[in-house]
Amino acid sequence: MSTDGAANPYAMFEGLVVDEAGLPARVAYVGGNAFYVVESEGFERHIEAAAIDREVLQWIKQQVLSNREEVTRGMLGMLGKDDLFTKAMVDSSIQRMDEVPRQALPQEARAWLGMLGFRVIINLHGEIVKLELPSAPDPDAE
Repeated sequence: MSTDGAANPYAMFEGLVVDEAGLPARVAYVGGNAFYVVESEGFERHIEAAAIDREVLQWIKQQVLSNREEVTRGMLGMLGKDDLFTKAMVDSSIQRMDEVPRQALPQEARAWLGMLGFRVIINLHGEIVKLELPSAPDPDAE
């Protein structure tokens, strides 16, 4: 069951979570909750998707907060607005981005993240071992 007591029927990063051997974790649903399933020696370990998703979102939020000014400017530029109300909306969204949404990422977004190299590597105990994130090309590289 999800740690906040509510059912969480979504695995936000479905298709992007793998075990330490690089094998994809499939998603299973038990009692209205989504779980990432990792196989080990013939046993299936069910790991609460909301816990993994929350941890990944918290890490992403920390990265965004450490670059908050640049992120806010970029978002305002993408929205084509630079007024006080839009900035407040963007700031509020940044503050709440680690809350596990009650919906999955769209399949297209997950596919795009996967093509960029985003992967969440977990162990049998449901701990995130590593986050593989897309990186910008080094401008100094030849």
